[in-house]
Amino acid sequence: MKSETVKNASVSMLVGATLVTGVIMLAPGWGEDGPPPAPGPAARAMAAVGAGAPPSVSDLDALIRDREKWLGAHPGDGESWAMLGSAYVERGTQLADPAYYSRAESALRHSLEVVPDDKGNVDALVGLAALANARRDFGAARTWGERAKKQKPERWTVYPVLIDAYNGLGDYPAAGKAMDKLEKLHSGGQTLGLASQIFRERGWREDAASLAYSAAAGADAPAEKAAALQRLGELAWERGEPQEALDNYDASLRFVSKHHPSLVGRARALVALGRTREAIRDYRTALQLASLPEYALETGELYQSLELEADAATQYEQLRVRAAKAEEDGVNEQLVLGRFEADHGDPESAVERLTGEWVRQHRSVHVADALGWALYQAGRAEEALPYARKATGQGLRSALFAYHRGEIERALGQPGAARRHLAEALRINPYFSPLLAPVAKEALDELGEPPPGGPKDVTGEEEAAGEAEQPSPGQSPSEQSPPEQPAAEQSPSEQPSPEQPAAEQPREDSAQEKSQEPKLPPSANPAPGKPSAEAGTDRPASPDASGPGLD
Repeated sequence: MKSETVKNASVSMLVGATLVTGVIMLAPGWGEDGPPPAPGPAARAMAAVGAGAPPSVSDLDALIRDREKWLGAHPGDGESWAMLGSAYVERGTQLADPAYYSRAESALRHSLEVVPDDKGNVDALVGLAALANARRDFGAARTWGERAKKQKPERWTVYPVLIDAYNGLGDYPAAGKAMDKLEKLHSGGQTLGLASQIFRERGWREDAASLAYSAAAGADAPAEKAAALQRLGELAWERGEPQEALDNYDASLRFVSKHHPSLVGRARALVALGRTREAIRDYRTALQLASLPEYALETGELYQSLELEADAATQYEQLRVRAAKAEEDGVNEQLVLGRFEADHGDPESAVERLTGEWVRQHRSVHVADALGWALYQAGRAEEALPYARKATGQGLRSALFAYHRGEIERALGQPGAARRHLAEALRINPYFSPLLAPVAKEALDELGEPPPGGPKDVTGEEEAAGEAEQPSPGQSPSEQSPPEQPAAEQSPSEQPSPEQPAAEQPREDSAQEKSQEPKLPPSANPAPGKPSAEAGTDRPASPDASGPGLD
């Protein structure tokens, strides 16, 4: 699951944090005829946003009503339009209701019409970047975020949206540099949470947990506490510790009883602990609260693992309905649809969907893993392996990624590599999927013990020797692997964590694996260099098609 992140904008109008006496910052229209008001719900929401913390649902609703009322009488207030648009983005994210995103786009674009970005309207640019991230249009998010950074490079709210965008594009070095800058500009729960996420994606799990604990300890408001505890639960779950995960999810839900990410996380942990009835209850509650297709996919796979095929089919149909509705509101659901089609539908359709994501430069490890698995399910294991290697080669310790790679290697007749990665999946989290974890155990048992006489094929490099793929003719330099950066030139965010035990360090890929970069499936037929729509048209879009390279 994605970690909870707050979408920040419109903080230039906030003149300070909450004071000891309870007096908070002003928005246009507050305190004009007398002293500042007592900190009511709208003011508390503004204070939370200004501090980088998630506001409560009720406080956010009050802020939206307040700004809507104010703008009815003062339509020329560009700052309030930016604040309202950003509040709509946050509301849509909290409720998983993409219908708010159209309202957000309208308000944020109106803000830019009233006060253009070259006149200092960075808040609207940050809001548009947050909106693009919410819609999973990461190229557009990068465009808006970099425009905001150009205007106000010292504005800390620019960097969380850039980090989200770079991660979505698979540009992890850029995300690390943005994180370095954010840490210099701002401290607090959101910064700690983002740093924890960066460390998690590099495989530095102890550092990630330490930062997540600090974020939880420093959180004040209930919504902030719930998000921080949910993040701790996710980290414990990914380590294969369902009881610790359950404790954190329970704690999160004591602060916010309708926190749907914590409900889904608790459901996963309950399944692992054999408490299936309670898990189904939590999944049903989460599905009522949030119209996310990935929740329907998880619920359907649980039902399928219980051989409740009719219930599973109902959830899979709900997945399609929810994804279609989200895409009507501008949300990109190709990743979840690709994962669904690969395992439960048409693998060739999954390949087509996910290849489209790769072409548009959405080259995160999640897309790499999903595309590799879809190719394998479509009977194209040899094409799949470079994507699986890319997914497992960035550092993220994912049981699902390791399982997928192991199955692909098994299909290619690489028993040593398959044995290693299937065992790794079950070591990372033996409960990673109620549907696939038992399959992983069976596959590992079928492979049996290594043959006597010492290891011959442990990594699969022997089979791959001499088969490393070279860049295709005409492949642009940005699509080729750049030379490795000397250690002296690496930023602190790119260097191994000195505190991390050796066992936690991600395995270095072999030379063969590094050279065997993914090629686009033949059906893709991309048009390299063809620019997409300029940002600032009907829908935010990336101004170029170059994006990060394959590394």
